[in-house]
Amino acid sequence: MYNTSFLKKILLIATVAVFYSCDKEFNAIGDDLIGDNHFDLDTISYKVNTYNQKVTPVAANNLPINALGIYNNPFFGETVANFNTQVALDSYPPTFGEGVVIDSVTLNIPYFIDPTKTVVKTDGSSTYELDSIYGPETGKIKLSVYESGIFLNNYNANNYDISKFYNTDRNENFQTQAQALGSRLNDSGNSVENDGFFFNSKEIVEKTPAAGTTPESTKRIKPEMRLHLNKDFFKTKIFGAPAGKLASAEVFKNYFKGLYFKVEKSNASPSTRMAMMDFRGGKINIFYKSVKPSTAVPPVVEMESKTFVINLGNPTNTTSVNTVSLLEEATAYTNSTAEDDIPDEKLYLKGGQGSMAVIELFDKTDVGRYDDEGIWRTDPNSVSDELDEIRHVNKDQLLINEANLVFTVDSQTMANAPQPGRIYLYDLENNTVLVDYTADRTTAINGDSKKNRTVFNGMINIDQTTKIATYKIRITNHIRNMIKNPDVTNVKLGLVVTENIGIINSSRLDQTRINYKSFLSAVPTASVMHPLGTVLFGGNIPQGDVNYSKRVKLKIYYTKLKPN
Repeated sequence: MYNTSFLKKILLIATVAVFYSCDKEFNAIGDDLIGDNHFDLDTISYKVNTYNQKVTPVAANNLPINALGIYNNPFFGETVANFNTQVALDSYPPTFGEGVVIDSVTLNIPYFIDPTKTVVKTDGSSTYELDSIYGPETGKIKLSVYESGIFLNNYNANNYDISKFYNTDRNENFQTQAQALGSRLNDSGNSVENDGFFFNSKEIVEKTPAAGTTPESTKRIKPEMRLHLNKDFFKTKIFGAPAGKLASAEVFKNYFKGLYFKVEKSNASPSTRMAMMDFRGGKINIFYKSVKPSTAVPPVVEMESKTFVINLGNPTNTTSVNTVSLLEEATAYTNSTAEDDIPDEKLYLKGGQGSMAVIELFDKTDVGRYDDEGIWRTDPNSVSDELDEIRHVNKDQLLINEANLVFTVDSQTMANAPQPGRIYLYDLENNTVLVDYTADRTTAINGDSKKNRTVFNGMINIDQTTKIATYKIRITNHIRNMIKNPDVTNVKLGLVVTENIGIINSSRLDQTRINYKSFLSAVPTASVMHPLGTVLFGGNIPQGDVNYSKRVKLKIYYTKLKPN
């Protein structure tokens, strides 16, 4: 009994300490209350109104991370991601030398690696596991790389609607123009580089044979996409360029418009895969020989090896477009995301040109509000009566300690499908972050920036016993602000999947393609980048339904003051 009582006291002290470190305002009041035991800790839950919204074609230019491949989800359908990018030289104009002979041309694009699963062996080799790659390990695609036929301009004019041109839609005209300039560039006889391409996680080993007194050397490279491109094309396009075409970045971008990556299903495998790619780190390496300058008389003709690099991306002077859309949308998904604001029992979050959910806090069942004297007044512009009651009746008796939204995954619908690692809640009406996001400065222990802001949360959590997956989002400060300040609007909230919690800017929807019933004008860019989706239980599940307990609720933990 003594030990139990002692532990309870320690736990209470620790709890108070945590509250103090997280919320000075709360404890400035609480310090005067604890000694007299004038408070009770309790929870209260509120119904949450939820419904789905379709994401129509949305601007997909210059995304920090891009998807490539084909991913099939039995519920959502088949997502196809192609990519078009400009290219750039390190400097203008370049110098090649005389008597150029090309040995080979490679396209090298790094994959994302999971550092926690990298194993370094005693012989110096390493095994890796790719990060952000989706679909069966046996999945393959037909990959074709073309010289792009579309000039991707950097439109910077105010109010210019870029979304009309550079969006997620798998537009056939765009694709036809992109590959209109000629034949496939990755035309080697190696099928794993074209018709049977797969995202290979094996370490790349390059060996340089011994030469004279120089011993053999070995270079180990992390997994990357490595394609051999047509040498004759680059001999003509680069080394045989007309005078002045390589003189400046602007001239070069009009001359060599870039590369278009087209993906299709492969005959080499019935399954496909998709990966998030770091195209900005990609390079075209042209390995060649030219005549080495000689000071001898007469000159000695000797060839030297060189490498000429063409960069796939530069955030300051190149443009790229990632077309990520559902090529074959499943019927059930289409029917579930009709454009309306009717409350839905399930929420369908899908990245890219997919769907999102609208969240409305506090139930508005009556039209009116409590005035400052506590009298109910009819008011057609009132906030929800639940929020109004807290503001005008209980605001002096409740201290909000924490407020959360917890979303439960529909495990039956999402069976055996990969789940997004994180979802993101934001102010939908103003397309901006919530105050809880701004206030959270926490960083991930392992240094993974995608897992920063751990208090705001939104990361997937799988119960090891029940295997139920949930996402919890903390909105304590958002709720406090609404309660304390009647002038704060109870805005609609948006819920989306996110590729990176640190990316908070928005991408504009193509206004010419929006359903007339939709009120969306933009969605978070990090959602456009993400190819995955998930199905969550909403807040409108009828009582008695088998999934009633899994509905989303606004759960508030509070301290209630006892009357003197």
